[in-house]
Amino acid sequence: MREAVAKICTRFPEDYWRARDRDCAFPHELHKALAADGWLGIAMPEAYGGSGLGITEAALMMQTIAASGAGMSGASAVHMNIFGLNPVVVFGSEEQKRRMLPPLIAGEDKACFAVTEPNAGLDTTRLTTRAVRRGDHYVLDGAKIWISTAQVANKMLILARTTPIEQAAKPAQGLSLFYTTLDRGRVEVREIEKMGRSAVDSNQLFIDGLEVPAEDRIGEEGRGFEYILHGLNPERILIAAEAIGIGRAALERATTYARERVVFGRPIGQNQAIQHPLARCWMELEAANLMMLQAAWQYDNGLSCGAAANAAKYLAGEAGFTTCETAVMTLGGYGYAKEFHVERYMREVMIPRIAPITPQLILCYIAERVLGLPKSY
Repeated sequence: MREAVAKICTRFPEDYWRARDRDCAFPHELHKALAADGWLGIAMPEAYGGSGLGITEAALMMQTIAASGAGMSGASAVHMNIFGLNPVVVFGSEEQKRRMLPPLIAGEDKACFAVTEPNAGLDTTRLTTRAVRRGDHYVLDGAKIWISTAQVANKMLILARTTPIEQAAKPAQGLSLFYTTLDRGRVEVREIEKMGRSAVDSNQLFIDGLEVPAEDRIGEEGRGFEYILHGLNPERILIAAEAIGIGRAALERATTYARERVVFGRPIGQNQAIQHPLARCWMELEAANLMMLQAAWQYDNGLSCGAAANAAKYLAGEAGFTTCETAVMTLGGYGYAKEFHVERYMREVMIPRIAPITPQLILCYIAERVLGLPKSY
């Protein structure tokens, strides 16, 4: 499987990704190539055109894409396909599955995941985007932020409040999930200029009177928060795999340079000051990879995987960041030059550290859920 995905990725060398970093163009060519060979539905049920494989296989695929030199730009271009519509797979009706899943798997649809809001951040229960039922449809109003691929998407999975929080029994109740058409006549998509991953856009959405058919609501009204929780652990596992992949790409660049670069009559890789940081990076990436695979195995076998998934995301994010930073320092001045790609890796590897949850909140999760310590916030 790795070989098959890697073969596709060879059509998109590092220079392709440097060009996308420069022109900020979505990598439609990679998306089409993966769709043509059926990879976009790797973890989707076979009944709807998918491969019916697990998060383990999906993680290996995403890791291979990132490690090819595509980094987070390549991985993020297809990331939504892997976990995004998990709520539809688990909670959608048969009609919804047959209507919604095949076009996404075939690459005909592109979707974005619209949950985060400007004033709520990770406190998802405090979302203020409203969905008001009017006969056979809902009317949505509000704003979302940090929504990836909204510039190219024609569909969106969106979480909105259908019951005011003060009327809900619990803050997590009264939120409903919809998978619907992104109507640009009612949704203004404003791109956020950012530090890296320029090929895959991040946006703020301003929603004004978006009409959503009732048949586009996933599951029961008011249970949307519960539904999206089913996709959080797979997302952490995939992000971990991608962070390891981009770390491995940086490590390969750095070690190749260390073997070939000669200063004072000897390759710089002969110096322990260069060797030891690179060796440490390899060990940290391998350890993170084992935790990622453990989490994926637990998820695929129906076991509780929250601790492992969060730990994998944390360890991979830190290892990937350290490795990319070490790669830049190994190349020295050349590491700062775009020609050698490691500066691009350094900018992109910040994403799996920050998203979808910060390292600090993962530490809080482990402290509370694993170690049994009191909640700190």
